[in-house]
Parts: sequence; C-alpha cells; structure tokens
Amino acid sequence: MRKTYLFRVLALSLTLTLINVTGNACTNFLVTKGASVDGSTFITYAADSHYLFGELYFRPAKDYPAGSLLKINEWDTGKYLGEIPQVSHTYSVVGNMNEYQVSIGETTYGGREELLDSTALVDYGTLMYTALQRSKTAREAIKVMAELVANHGYYSSGESFSVADPNEVWIFEMISKGIDMKVDKKTKKAYNANKGAVWVAVRIPDGYVSGHANHPRITTFPMENGTTSISSKSLDKIANPDVEFVYAYDVIDFARQKGYFTGKNEEFSFSDTYAPLDFGGARFCEARVWSFFKSVNKSMWEYFDYAKGLNLTKRMPLYIKPDRKLSAHDMMNFMRDHLEETELDMSKDPGAGPHALPYRWRPMTWKYEGKSYVHERTTATQQTGFSFVAQARNWLPNPIGGIFWFGVDDAASSVYFPAYCGITSVPESFAEGRGDMLTYCNDCAFWTFNKVSNFSYLRYDIMHAEVAKVQNELETRFISNTPIIDKAAKELYEADPKKAVQYLTDYSVNTGNYLVNRWEKLFQFLLIKFMDGNVKQEENGVFKYNEYNSCPDHVSNPQYPDWWKKNVIDATGGKLIQPEPKK
Repeated sequence: MRKTYLFRVLALSLTLTLINVTGNACTNFLVTKGASVDGSTFITYAADSHYLFGELYFRPAKDYPAGSLLKINEWDTGKYLGEIPQVSHTYSVVGNMNEYQVSIGETTYGGREELLDSTALVDYGTLMYTALQRSKTAREAIKVMAELVANHGYYSSGESFSVADPNEVWIFEMISKGIDMKVDKKTKKAYNANKGAVWVAVRIPDGYVSGHANHPRITTFPMENGTTSISSKSLDKIANPDVEFVYAYDVIDFARQKGYFTGKNEEFSFSDTYAPLDFGGARFCEARVWSFFKSVNKSMWEYFDYAKGLNLTKRMPLYIKPDRKLSAHDMMNFMRDHLEETELDMSKDPGAGPHALPYRWRPMTWKYEGKSYVHERTTATQQTGFSFVAQARNWLPNPIGGIFWFGVDDAASSVYFPAYCGITSVPESFAEGRGDMLTYCNDCAFWTFNKVSNFSYLRYDIMHAEVAKVQNELETRFISNTPIIDKAAKELYEADPKKAVQYLTDYSVNTGNYLVNRWEKLFQFLLIKFMDGNVKQEENGVFKYNEYNSCPDHVSNPQYPDWWKKNVIDATGGKLIQPEPKK
C-alpha cells in the first residue's frame, strides 16, 4: 500500500512491536481455481494507509523507442529514485490487473531493519506496476520482479506479494540485503556489494487458499531439484509448469553470512529468519489470515491461541483446503471482517461505545497504569484507501475474463464494482488525479464513500445496517449481470474484438459512475433519517410526513444500552439522579 511510514511488526521485543504497529498495513487473500465455485482464481487486496487517496489507476498499453528510460518515483512518497531501461512495449493495466488477467497485491512486513537499501532504485510499488506492464503470466511477473531487484536493487523493506493469473496463484516474499559499500578498482566508483534481495515464491496448490497480512508466511521449502524447485540461477525454468517453488540462490547463504541462521538447509525458514515472529506479528497480522481461514475451514479454530499471540510455536499452515467453494461475493465479504463471532470482536466491548462501533482510532496500542494494551487490527479498517477482488477466468478471452472488482474507503462500507481488465478508460469519479486527501470534490468516489462511512460511524449499530442493505443490493445486481455482460461481450469479440472492448469499457465506466451517484443519494438518505440522533420514519426509502404539515410523521429516539447507562452512573456518582417527586 502507499504509505509514508513503514509498518513494522517484527520487533525483537514486545515493546518495540507496540511502538511500530501504529503504522499502516494491508491484507491479501488468495484463492486457486479449484477452490472457487466456477474455476476462477482470486486475489484480494486492501491498501490501508492514513495517507492514501483511493482512486483507480489506469495505464494504457504503449510502445517505446529503443534506449528509452523509465523514471522511478517511490510509490509511497513520490521521491525520485532514478531511471531504469524501459521495454519496447508495455501492457495495459487497470488498477492492479493487466490486460492478460495478471494481478498483483502486497502487504508490507518490514523485516530486519538493517537490511534496508537506500542506494537501490526499485521500490515495491514500482515492482508491482512495472511487472504488470511487462508480464503475460504470474510466473513471468515473478521473473520480472526478481530480475528488477537483481539488476537495480530493492529500495523498500520486507514485502509479501500475491501474484495471480487465470490458472495459478503465487505468494512471493522478499527483503533487501542492506548496504555493503565497496569501491570499484577500475572506475573508482562506489557501489553496493549487497545490491538485490533475497526472496522465495511458492505456488498455492490448486484447490487451496492462502493469505498474508503484514507478516511473512513462507517458512521451509525444498531446495533446488530441477523439477519442482529452482533457484534464481535457473530462473528461465520458471515457465516449466512443474515448478512450484522459486527462490533467490543466496537466500540461505546470505542468512548464514549475516548470522541469522546456523542450522541445516532443510531447516531454513524464510519467515523465521528474516522477520522473527512475535506477539504483534501474530495478533495484529496473522489474526487477519486466521479469521479468513476459520471462515472457510472449521478446523482452523485450533490455531486461535496462535492468532491471539499466546502460542507462537503452533504456526498456521501457509495454505489450507476450504470446506466449500468460494465465490466473488464471498471474497468481497471476507474483506469486511471485524473478527466477528470471536472474543476479539471490538463491537462487543465497552470501547465500542453505545453504538457497537467495531473500530478504534489510532494509536493501536496504549498504556494505563504502567501496563501496555492493544486494539485489534481487523481486515476491514477505517484507513483503507482502496481495495479490490481480482477475478481471472481462463475460459474467456482475456479482455472479458478478467474482472477487477474495485472499491474505495473502508471495505465494510464500500461497494465493489466491475472493471473489466481490457477496458480503455475508467469511471471519471474513480479516475486518478481528480482529488486528494486535502482537497474535497463533490464527484470523487473516495469523498462520497467517506461521507457515508464516517457519518455511519456515529451510530454504527443502526446506520450501518442501512449501508449494508444497499451495498448487498448493488453487488448482488452487479454479480448477477456478469453472465449477461460476458455473453454479449463474447459475441461481439468473435466478430470484432475492438467493439467488445468498447462495450466492456462503456459498461464498466457507466457502472462506476452510477455507483457514486447512488452512494451520494444514500448519504442524503442517511442524513435525513438520522440527523441529530433522531430516527425518522420511512418505508422503502420514502419518508412519511405529518398529514397536517411538512414535518416528519414520527421521530423515534433509540435508547442507550443498559451497560452504557450503568457505566455513566458509576462514573458520575449521584449527580445525574433525578429526585423522586414529593407525595
């Protein structure tokens, strides 16, 4: 995610962890085609940052003359890092999905701070969006990313990537190697002898699901055997469909050199070596993956103590087989998780206030009478800039097969609309550059959705129900329209691919713009119905007037819950008691 301060939860002590979890974070869930209801692959991504303005990026395909250079600006800050060679042709990219249905997401885990490389040219954002512009498959994207960091260095801290195409889903984790400055004897120029990164990529077996949320999840993996596992020295072999594990050739040797690892090769764990797990890594990060896992496989409840940070020795598996097949709507709803139906549900404790708000404003950690306490970090969070569900389908032509379901702001209060991966423009209200975090605009999707979510936070228990009702209505409609749009687009594609692309562009643009207009009407409805703490009577969205004038027919005032009343009474003593009338 774009962010100004890196989210680091790997600290060597609980104290350091509690300091750093106040940063930003993201969540990814991964689903293989054998685990979905229709053979789609899915990855989800929430770009969570207090500094990120949610918008839908679009990069058209483009040709470049020989010798062209690509200017690199850090995605988080916009800082200029340098230039690298450009390829002769780049592919079109909508959000985080390209025209070949390749999609990439990420979560930052930080890792060992001494491994940051300020001399490098390529940050994690550049890796994602450059790979999308240069890759036709997930395997090819991994190869592009590995070669970019090898040639130009890796500027960011530890990162987990989700990489998917219509056939495969991969998790790819890396961290830079720090700085070891040397001077070239011939040129007399200084260079970083540690340029590059150590990394591991694992293909998720078909029929399984995975996830990552700001802590690396790849532990042990097989060494190079020429069939299922290869090193970066054999990177051209990644196209072999039998290859399931790919890793930097020096991922273990470098750890030994740094003193991070001294065991046997087969005992080497990427996660435990480069980002040792602690309470924060489990409670603030792995708990989000666990909550997804337990929603699709009941046996995952045995890892609840691990998710709570109480038993770090029993780590969850990297991937699991779900009890049921998953749909696009399932994936959207998993992104709205607040740890409901667990003891960690923040809407169930006094911190939620009288209106069951499942959020806590930052900081996430706090102290009272010398003891440290935490707020939970859930998948759905108020600081999300944008999120998506990337759906890839191998039985359709690429422009039709890829659907980039996109939403802005808090996923629990947002709506995912379909942007087909072959489109040539995006909805104006979601387009890049129409607004920013400090400039309000009336027709920007991000501000419209923030109006609804932030207003509903005031009385979440009754207002969010109205939001969820319209959210479900719209997403159900968009999803039910998909077979119809697919069929029409496929018929057009067989006759004239350009007409099919234009049809899908018109549909995606019109749907996105309609959504923002509908959400503005929802805000107006909420403001009228819940203004000043009252609740006005309405039926199917139509308010009832008094038969004699233009005033509301009925206004109710819901009671505060008894536990809240008791807390107020206990805190104020007798000053709020109303004297009984004298007889």
